[in-house]
Amino acid sequence: MKKNYSYIGISFIILVFGIWAVPEIVRYMLGPDLAFVEREGKKAKVPAFSFTNQNGKTITNDDYKDKVYIVEFFFTTCPSICPIMTENMLKIQNEFLGNPRVGIASFSIDPEHDTPEVLKEYAKNKGITKPQWHLLTGEKEKIFKLSNEGFNLYVGEAAEVEGGFEHSGFFALIDQNGNIRSRIDENGNPIIYYDGLEDKGIQMLKEDIKKLL
Repeated sequence: MKKNYSYIGISFIILVFGIWAVPEIVRYMLGPDLAFVEREGKKAKVPAFSFTNQNGKTITNDDYKDKVYIVEFFFTTCPSICPIMTENMLKIQNEFLGNPRVGIASFSIDPEHDTPEVLKEYAKNKGITKPQWHLLTGEKEKIFKLSNEGFNLYVGEAAEVEGGFEHSGFFALIDQNGNIRSRIDENGNPIIYYDGLEDKGIQMLKEDIKKLL
Protein backbone atom coordinates (compact mmCIF):
# COMPACT_ATOMS: atom_id res chain seq x y z
CA MET A 1 0.00 0.00 0.00
CA LYS A 2 2.86 2.35 0.86
CA LYS A 3 4.36 1.57 -2.53
CA ASN A 4 1.14 2.72 -4.23
CA TYR A 5 1.24 5.98 -2.28
CA SER A 6 4.81 6.46 -3.46
CA TYR A 7 3.78 5.97 -7.07
CA ILE A 8 0.92 8.43 -6.62
CA GLY A 9 3.29 10.95 -5.05
CA ILE A 10 5.82 10.60 -7.84
CA SER A 11 3.09 10.88 -10.47
CA PHE A 12 1.79 14.04 -8.82
CA ILE A 13 5.27 15.60 -8.83
CA ILE A 14 5.73 14.72 -12.50
CA LEU A 15 2.33 16.21 -13.32
CA VAL A 16 3.10 19.46 -11.48
CA PHE A 17 6.51 19.67 -13.11
CA GLY A 18 4.94 19.09 -16.52
CA ILE A 19 2.38 21.86 -15.99
CA TRP A 20 5.22 24.26 -15.15
CA ALA A 21 7.86 22.99 -17.56
CA VAL A 22 5.93 22.62 -20.81
CA PRO A 23 5.02 26.33 -21.12
CA GLU A 24 8.61 27.22 -20.22
CA ILE A 25 9.95 24.86 -22.89
CA VAL A 26 7.54 26.30 -25.46
CA ARG A 27 8.51 29.83 -24.37
CA TYR A 28 12.18 28.93 -24.84
CA MET A 29 11.54 27.47 -28.29
CA LEU A 30 9.54 30.49 -29.44
CA GLY A 31 12.01 32.97 -28.02
CA PRO A 32 11.40 35.99 -25.78
CA ASP A 33 7.88 37.36 -25.51
CA LEU A 34 6.94 40.81 -26.78
CA ALA A 35 5.74 43.41 -24.33
CA PHE A 36 3.57 46.46 -24.74
CA VAL A 37 5.65 49.51 -23.87
CA GLU A 38 3.75 51.42 -21.20
CA ARG A 39 3.62 55.01 -20.03
CA GLU A 40 1.77 55.99 -16.88
CA GLY A 41 0.23 52.54 -16.72
CA LYS A 42 -1.19 52.65 -20.25
CA LYS A 43 -0.06 51.15 -23.54
CA ALA A 44 2.20 53.61 -25.35
CA LYS A 45 0.80 54.39 -28.78
CA VAL A 46 2.33 56.36 -31.63
CA PRO A 47 0.88 59.90 -31.53
CA ALA A 48 -1.06 61.07 -34.57
CA PHE A 49 1.22 62.54 -37.24
CA SER A 50 1.01 63.94 -40.75
CA PHE A 51 4.12 64.58 -42.85
CA THR A 52 5.26 64.55 -46.47
CA ASN A 53 7.20 61.66 -47.98
CA GLN A 54 9.89 61.50 -50.66
CA ASN A 55 7.23 61.43 -53.38
CA GLY A 56 5.47 64.55 -52.15
CA LYS A 57 2.58 62.53 -50.71
CA THR A 58 1.04 63.24 -47.30
CA ILE A 59 1.57 60.27 -44.98
CA THR A 60 -0.30 59.83 -41.68
CA ASN A 61 -0.85 57.12 -39.09
CA ASP A 62 -3.64 55.77 -41.26
CA ASP A 63 -1.14 54.77 -43.94
CA TYR A 64 0.38 52.34 -41.42
CA LYS A 65 -2.93 50.97 -40.17
CA ASP A 66 -2.90 47.15 -40.00
CA LYS A 67 0.85 47.15 -40.68
CA VAL A 68 3.80 46.25 -38.50
CA TYR A 69 6.32 49.04 -38.92
CA ILE A 70 9.62 50.43 -37.70
CA VAL A 71 10.32 54.05 -36.79
CA GLU A 72 13.64 55.88 -36.87
CA PHE A 73 14.81 59.50 -36.73
CA PHE A 74 17.65 60.50 -39.05
CA PHE A 75 18.87 63.15 -41.50
CA THR A 76 20.43 62.75 -44.92
CA THR A 77 23.63 64.71 -44.26
CA CYS A 78 24.38 62.94 -40.98
CA PRO A 79 28.10 62.08 -40.98
CA SER A 80 28.11 59.66 -38.05
CA ILE A 81 25.48 57.07 -37.15
CA CYS A 82 22.84 57.61 -39.87
CA PRO A 83 24.74 55.76 -42.64
CA ILE A 84 24.95 52.72 -40.36
CA MET A 85 21.27 53.02 -39.45
CA THR A 86 20.27 53.22 -43.11
CA GLU A 87 22.38 50.20 -44.04
CA ASN A 88 20.77 48.22 -41.24
CA MET A 89 17.28 49.41 -42.14
CA LEU A 90 17.96 48.20 -45.68
CA LYS A 91 18.44 44.74 -44.18
CA ILE A 92 14.94 45.01 -42.75
CA GLN A 93 13.63 46.21 -46.12
CA ASN A 94 15.21 43.30 -47.96
CA GLU A 95 13.97 40.75 -45.43
CA PHE A 96 10.35 41.89 -45.94
CA LEU A 97 10.57 43.42 -49.40
CA GLY A 98 7.60 41.55 -50.82
CA ASN A 99 5.41 41.90 -47.74
CA PRO A 100 3.10 44.94 -47.88
CA ARG A 101 2.14 44.41 -44.23
CA VAL A 102 5.58 45.60 -43.09
CA GLY A 103 6.40 49.31 -43.30
CA ILE A 104 9.15 51.73 -42.31
CA ALA A 105 8.86 55.38 -41.24
CA SER A 106 12.07 57.43 -41.34
CA PHE A 107 11.54 60.94 -39.96
CA SER A 108 14.09 63.58 -40.93
CA ILE A 109 15.18 65.82 -38.06
CA ASP A 110 16.61 68.30 -40.57
CA PRO A 111 13.49 69.01 -42.63
CA GLU A 112 14.70 72.41 -43.81
CA HIS A 113 17.37 70.65 -45.84
CA ASP A 114 15.62 67.32 -46.35
CA THR A 115 12.90 68.34 -48.76
CA PRO A 116 10.89 65.69 -50.63
CA GLU A 117 13.25 66.13 -53.59
CA VAL A 118 16.32 65.58 -51.41
CA LEU A 119 14.72 62.56 -49.76
CA LYS A 120 13.80 61.07 -53.13
CA GLU A 121 17.38 61.36 -54.34
CA TYR A 122 18.60 59.89 -51.05
CA ALA A 123 16.22 56.94 -51.45
CA LYS A 124 17.46 56.35 -55.00
CA ASN A 125 21.12 56.47 -53.99
CA LYS A 126 20.64 54.15 -51.01
CA GLY A 127 18.51 51.55 -52.79
CA ILE A 128 15.30 52.24 -50.90
CA THR A 129 12.65 50.57 -53.05
CA LYS A 130 10.01 49.22 -50.66
CA PRO A 131 6.75 51.12 -51.34
CA GLN A 132 5.91 51.04 -47.64
CA TRP A 133 9.17 52.79 -46.64
CA HIS A 134 8.40 56.49 -46.30
CA LEU A 135 11.11 59.11 -45.74
CA LEU A 136 9.21 61.89 -44.02
CA THR A 137 9.71 65.63 -43.74
CA GLY A 138 7.66 68.52 -42.38
CA GLU A 139 7.71 71.10 -39.60
CA LYS A 140 10.80 70.71 -37.43
CA GLU A 141 8.97 71.45 -34.18
CA LYS A 142 6.43 68.71 -34.85
CA ILE A 143 9.10 66.16 -35.75
CA PHE A 144 11.14 67.03 -32.66
CA LYS A 145 8.03 66.74 -30.49
CA LEU A 146 7.15 63.37 -32.01
CA SER A 147 10.62 62.05 -31.22
CA ASN A 148 11.20 63.65 -27.82
CA GLU A 149 7.69 63.26 -26.41
CA GLY A 150 6.00 60.64 -28.55
CA PHE A 151 8.86 58.15 -28.39
CA ASN A 152 11.09 59.55 -25.64
CA LEU A 153 13.96 59.38 -28.13
CA TYR A 154 16.07 62.51 -27.78
CA VAL A 155 16.73 64.74 -30.78
CA GLY A 156 18.12 68.25 -30.67
CA GLU A 157 20.20 70.80 -32.49
CA ALA A 158 23.83 70.98 -31.37
CA ALA A 159 26.16 73.34 -33.20
CA GLU A 160 29.22 71.78 -31.57
CA VAL A 161 28.38 68.32 -32.94
CA GLU A 162 29.44 67.30 -36.44
CA GLY A 163 26.33 67.52 -38.60
CA GLY A 164 24.61 69.93 -36.22
CA PHE A 165 22.15 67.48 -34.63
CA GLU A 166 22.09 64.96 -31.81
CA HIS A 167 19.79 61.95 -32.04
CA SER A 168 19.34 58.33 -31.09
CA GLY A 169 20.38 55.27 -33.07
CA PHE A 170 17.45 53.21 -31.79
CA PHE A 171 14.62 51.76 -33.87
CA ALA A 172 11.05 51.48 -32.54
CA LEU A 173 8.76 48.54 -33.35
CA ILE A 174 5.07 49.34 -33.86
CA ASP A 175 2.26 46.80 -34.14
CA GLN A 176 -0.83 46.85 -36.35
CA ASN A 177 -2.78 48.88 -33.80
CA GLY A 178 -0.17 51.60 -33.35
CA ASN A 179 1.21 50.24 -30.07
CA ILE A 180 4.94 50.46 -29.36
CA ARG A 181 6.15 46.90 -28.77
CA SER A 182 9.33 45.53 -27.27
CA ARG A 183 11.21 42.32 -26.65
CA ILE A 184 11.62 41.20 -23.04
CA ASP A 185 15.19 40.59 -21.91
CA GLU A 186 16.52 37.69 -19.86
CA ASN A 187 15.66 39.56 -16.65
CA GLY A 188 12.03 40.00 -17.63
CA ASN A 189 12.35 43.70 -18.51
CA PRO A 190 11.34 45.25 -21.86
CA ILE A 191 14.29 46.52 -23.89
CA ILE A 192 11.95 49.31 -25.16
CA TYR A 193 13.86 49.96 -28.39
CA TYR A 194 16.15 48.05 -30.75
CA ASP A 195 19.76 49.03 -31.37
CA GLY A 196 19.88 50.22 -34.97
CA LEU A 197 23.68 50.21 -34.98
CA GLU A 198 24.32 46.58 -34.05
CA ASP A 199 23.71 43.33 -35.93
CA LYS A 200 22.22 41.79 -32.79
CA GLY A 201 19.57 44.48 -32.58
CA ILE A 202 18.66 44.06 -36.25
CA GLN A 203 18.38 40.29 -35.91
CA MET A 204 16.11 40.66 -32.88
CA LEU A 205 13.99 43.15 -34.79
CA LYS A 206 13.58 40.77 -37.75
CA GLU A 207 12.50 37.99 -35.41
CA ASP A 208 10.04 40.17 -33.54
CA ILE A 209 8.46 41.60 -36.69
CA LYS A 210 7.69 38.03 -37.73
CA LYS A 211 6.06 37.37 -34.36
CA LEU A 212 3.65 40.26 -34.93
CA LEU A 213 2.69 39.32 -38.49
